[in-house]
Amino acid sequence: MNIEFTDIKDLVIITPTVFEDERGYFMESYNKTKLGDLGINIDFVQDNQSFSKKGTLRGLHYQNPPFAQTKLVRVLEGEIIDVAVDLRKESPTYGQSFAVLLTSKNKKQLLVPQGFAHGFSVISETAVVMYKCDQFYDKASEGGIRFDDSKLNIDWGMDLKEAIVSEKDLVLPDFANCNSQF
Repeated sequence: MNIEFTDIKDLVIITPTVFEDERGYFMESYNKTKLGDLGINIDFVQDNQSFSKKGTLRGLHYQNPPFAQTKLVRVLEGEIIDVAVDLRKESPTYGQSFAVLLTSKNKKQLLVPQGFAHGFSVISETAVVMYKCDQFYDKASEGGIRFDDSKLNIDWGMDLKEAIVSEKDLVLPDFANCNSQF
């Protein structure tokens, strides 16, 4: 397992060790002990999975305390651009975004800690995304930021005029007006 620290504190890329042979491959997608040895100690309580078509854009979503979520995101099928935005007001990287290509082939995972908004765009024909969460979903705690916020200026790898976005995500506030409590 390889850990790559990003320029944003606590936001890390995890690449599992993959054992391949003529049958295919084997990997540990998650190992609590190995992550703990690397200083990442998280108790995940829920797994979520989504299927999306090319051009789908989901996000940017977060949950406020006390139901804030850490997510460990990976792609089972296809390719996405995975994005996290630092919402921690005391952080030197407050308001900065980070994007990484997650694919079923590169097997990379993004650990998105509490205090971040998260979203992704699908750049393959379809994508199956799975992520672990350390808190259960709580509707009253949910928040979001508009995907096309001009301050964030996120490159989603697609023409945003053609993006498939939920009605809920289309009415999210911009970054300056979000209800983040971090």
